Amino acid sequence: MTRLVIAGGGLAACLAALALNHRRSDVEVILVEQQPRFGGNHTWSFFDSDLAPSHQWVIQDLVEFRWPDHEVHFPRRSRTIGIGYNSLRSAALDRAVKSKLDPECLRLACAIEAIAPTSVKLASGELIHADAVIDARGGSSFDGLQLGWQKFVGRVFDFAGGHGVRRPVIMDATIEQHDGYRFLYFLPLNRSRLLIEDTYYSSSPTLDSELIGRRINEAAQRLKSGPFRECERESGVLPVVLDGDFDRFWPPDQDRSRLGVAGGFFHPTTSYSLPDAVANAALLAEQRDFSSGALAQLTRCRAKRLWEDRAFYRLLNRMLFRAAEPGRSYRVLEHFYRLPEGVIARFYAGRLTSIDKLRILSGKPPVPIGRALTAMRRSAA
Repeated sequence: MTRLVIAGGGLAACLAALALNHRRSDVEVILVEQQPRFGGNHTWSFFDSDLAPSHQWVIQDLVEFRWPDHEVHFPRRSRTIGIGYNSLRSAALDRAVKSKLDPECLRLACAIEAIAPTSVKLASGELIHADAVIDARGGSSFDGLQLGWQKFVGRVFDFAGGHGVRRPVIMDATIEQHDGYRFLYFLPLNRSRLLIEDTYYSSSPTLDSELIGRRINEAAQRLKSGPFRECERESGVLPVVLDGDFDRFWPPDQDRSRLGVAGGFFHPTTSYSLPDAVANAALLAEQRDFSSGALAQLTRCRAKRLWEDRAFYRLLNRMLFRAAEPGRSYRVLEHFYRLPEGVIARFYAGRLTSIDKLRILSGKPPVPIGRALTAMRRSAA
């Protein structure tokens, strides 16, 4: 039997382990996570159009919430978009991993000291041997990439009389702008429970959780839905790629495969990682060669292809971060949301056509022309 070790227990690692467990009885997966549970403390979401139909099996048993549409709000544009939206939370992922995988293959609260192509050394001194090791420990190094950041603080509130939010609000940028492009995100988990996130597209990864927490409480009060109490908290700082050198980020001679943020498998603009995680899990389940070299080549080639395919998104990111006037970055997204639903769906799915790209850049520019041209020319050092 083939043995794999996946270092890390986040979304990408868990989906890969679950997919292999479901379809490849000939592959044993050892899942190693340094925290006391899998998946951390997160909410992951995706649009109906993000996933290929042939990949739905990877995620179908994990989705906890689905809505047929969602809303966006900007100072000069509000819109309900008829594209379905789905979410799952880390507690459900943790339960699935623990219920479906062999407990002997799960290592929680195990810090990793070192990784080699065919072994993992734990801080306890234990050495785990395998046919291959996959590094899915998150984005600890972004060497070669020029980044902005999407950072957020989230709170789940329980409103005794109901919160009144009917569908997800993906972006509400009608609020006061701070620290780059700021918007609120509302996710109605049920009639009384509501997740509110305060999100910033910023040049700095610094997150002031206390200050943002107060702003979230104010947003909850503005709903005027009566008494509420806080139930849960989450936060995150995610990379937004502006430009870079892929071969510095992932050297051609590196002999270890990667998944998740560690491999650059996330949407360059939204930072959503679930669609790439699902596609990679399905791809792994189809493989015949699980040697270290084969998996390293497989994952690097896919990451490089995505890097090349997504160059247009990095251009848009430079416009958002570098060309927009201070306090007016929201205009880039406000301008984008004038487009037909089909273009919006393909944008989030990473499948823009040449005509889509022209339509996104057409019309009255949302940023000054001179600043836009400068931002488009600038590249990573």
